[in-house]
Amino acid sequence: MQRFALIGAGFIGTVHAANLAADPDVDFAVVYDIDTARATALASKYGARAVTSLGEVFDPAAIDAVFIGSSTDTHAEHLRAAADAGLAVMVEKPIAPSLAEAHEVVAYVEKSGVPANLDFNRRYDRDHAALQRVVASGGVGDVELVQMSSRGPSLPPVEYLKVSGGQMRDQTVHFFDLLRWITAQDPVSVAVTGSALVDPSIASFGDVDTSVATLTLPSGALVQIDSVRRTGYGYDERIEVMGSTGLVESRRQRSGNVAVYQGDGILLDPLHAGWFERVQPTYAAALRAFVAALEADTPVPAPLRDGLAAQAIAEAATLALQSGLTETIRYRNLDWRPPRRPREPHRQ
Repeated sequence: MQRFALIGAGFIGTVHAANLAADPDVDFAVVYDIDTARATALASKYGARAVTSLGEVFDPAAIDAVFIGSSTDTHAEHLRAAADAGLAVMVEKPIAPSLAEAHEVVAYVEKSGVPANLDFNRRYDRDHAALQRVVASGGVGDVELVQMSSRGPSLPPVEYLKVSGGQMRDQTVHFFDLLRWITAQDPVSVAVTGSALVDPSIASFGDVDTSVATLTLPSGALVQIDSVRRTGYGYDERIEVMGSTGLVESRRQRSGNVAVYQGDGILLDPLHAGWFERVQPTYAAALRAFVAALEADTPVPAPLRDGLAAQAIAEAATLALQSGLTETIRYRNLDWRPPRRPREPHRQ
């Protein structure tokens, strides 16, 4: 049993708490949040213990692993603390608010040798994972064109957007990671165009709500990612990979698979109402893969270097959006390892 502490009792913390409590190889022991009442309520719901000191979180005598689900500006601090304590750690993206600090944190954590994993949960989407296996096995030949859509149903609050880092860093970054994972290539350049169509006021702080990013892979293959903050029809996420011998697609998912045939029309179930309804199962699967790696003492499925790569792409994309130019993606010449395919989330 891996004794876990959870940092953060907000929305995403409640998601992780439910999954920690349900995992058979996890002893969900401790919850910490700067809002002690919120931590107490969440801990009580799942039989954990609320603590008021980070010293009780990073205590190797009582804890084996820490799940960081707190605000972005605290991730780096908590990663360093986990490294100092010798504790395994799983963290929400990003590693740190700036790419420069993220590089420093990764070097610090890697020097300690603790297992450290990014919660890139979309890798565990059933259909995305099936698509990745087809591409990795050569099922469509050499990758030539990738098209991805990330379209949310409603604009987040403007106060959130002001501190989110912008659409490339906050929303599209998940698809930058998926791109690397699916193709096992690091894109070399990116161009972005975007507009504030849903709420023009967000342009005042340099953000957009509708954008298209075009990336070039080392092979010369092209990638297009459209990101939208608001649709009028539900949450819309899809991936298509065209290769030299065929095409594979992870299609839009509807909330159900019922079709009603009446007269001269067909009524189908709509798309999921929101992003969380679409991706909820992937969070438990991502946790399961991390815990399985700890139990088996094998490498974690999404090491921090994968997070650095996705963050480097997001930084270049943000710059491209501002400059209107095609920008080179700079990885600092680190020795990037190919993205790993997720482990099977269920026991064999």
